[in-house]
Amino acid sequence: MNKQEQELRKKSPVQIKNRKASFEYFFIEEYTAGIVLTGTEIKSIRLGKASLVDTYCTIINGELWVKGMNISPYFYGSYNNHEMKRDRKLLLTKREIAKLASATKQTGYTIVPLLVFIDEKGRAKMDIALCKGKKEFDKRQTLKEKEDRREMDRAMKVYK
Repeated sequence: MNKQEQELRKKSPVQIKNRKASFEYFFIEEYTAGIVLTGTEIKSIRLGKASLVDTYCTIINGELWVKGMNISPYFYGSYNNHEMKRDRKLLLTKREIAKLASATKQTGYTIVPLLVFIDEKGRAKMDIALCKGKKEFDKRQTLKEKEDRREMDRAMKVYK
């Protein structure tokens, strides 16, 4: 991911993050995928009514799917509304999907959604990552580093 792409993500009006992902996993490789959505789903995402809690990606028949993603029903959707937790297809190239499929066959590796955002053309995109699960001591180390950063920030505020 280059600097220009990162700036576009920061400017996006919608940023739905998976906050637990960085605590639970080491990120090996990151990808940006398109999401196949219905009309009421994209409207709900633009309102920020989505959640990535307990979501994961799986490869079925050479296609990448996100499971467990919650998109709340659109308020004005009437009978055309969508199901909240249906499986949604992600769009990547065949080469990227093949690479992810071979990597996830190894034990300990999985594909986790990190961020849903709206790009400059108004389309919903999802950042996903090939991840390796952290052990308990790795999680303790992450908490310790976070605590150290907080203390340093507090100390810097006192000196200013």
